[in-house]
Amino acid sequence: MIKVSKLTKNYDETVAVDNISFEVKHGEILGFLGPNGAGKTTTMKVLTCFMPPTSGDVTIAGMNVMEDSLSIRQQIGYLPEQNPLYQDMDVVDYLRFVAELRGIPKEQHDSRLRRMMDVCGLEKVISRSIGELSKGYRQRVGLAQAMIHDPQILILDEPTSGLDPNQIVEIRNLIKEIGKEKTVILSTHILSEVQATCDRAIIIDQGKIVADGTLQDLQAAFHGMERITIEIKAPQNGCAEKLRTIENVKQVNEGTPDGEIKCFTIEIEKGQDLREQIFDLTVKEGWKLLELHREVTTLEDVFRQLTKG
Repeated sequence: MIKVSKLTKNYDETVAVDNISFEVKHGEILGFLGPNGAGKTTTMKVLTCFMPPTSGDVTIAGMNVMEDSLSIRQQIGYLPEQNPLYQDMDVVDYLRFVAELRGIPKEQHDSRLRRMMDVCGLEKVISRSIGELSKGYRQRVGLAQAMIHDPQILILDEPTSGLDPNQIVEIRNLIKEIGKEKTVILSTHILSEVQATCDRAIIIDQGKIVADGTLQDLQAAFHGMERITIEIKAPQNGCAEKLRTIENVKQVNEGTPDGEIKCFTIEIEKGQDLREQIFDLTVKEGWKLLELHREVTTLEDVFRQLTKG
């Protein structure tokens, strides 16, 4: 559905996107991650034909962004980071205006409007001025304008910005439902958003792709230490030194003790599971084991390592 090959975008002397390549299949929800200034929004603008690439090829549904810009835009729904709303228009008038711009036949306006009211939760504000709405409702209106023409591809830049927790869950469910039939690219700073919604993630840093794969693949490829946290009750000192004697333990960090209660974070070589050895040591030393927890590598761990500069 989307194919990007050796895409580069320069702003004068600044290279915003540096020779990146990736593909997105039909029915896939792709998370596009990166720190501020990484090149996410620039890539979205090229994909949506908002600006041309400096070099490289981008094809959408078999059409080239440099040759078939209008046809491509007819198949894309786009919610940019800066929500494209007319503050002095009522919600209903604005959505009818967008429907007309999108070439939707007038006899279908009412049905498409009702559909957007339903999926985006706009029933209570449909007759209100956009300028009077909360940020959360303005974001919903932005989502409605992106979807009103039933596009095959949906590109969302920070779609849950300003929404409350209940609204975020609703939008996540909506995106996952849309992803069963359409191609979705979700650009966000919020790692939990990608974990809850996306099938696959691309991490971009300083204009280059530094990771591309399913969330499970990215977590499995993370280069670093595994961690085990334990809490014990032991009257004696020197517990950290004894924990360090376990084979494959690389580092033991001790938290602030609370009387006889002591907490430790144990870093071990990746791929090792030393919970049994740690348990055996606590039994041998007569410590009372209150908690033992193996920490799982998160997308946040991967993101921090790959974008730490």
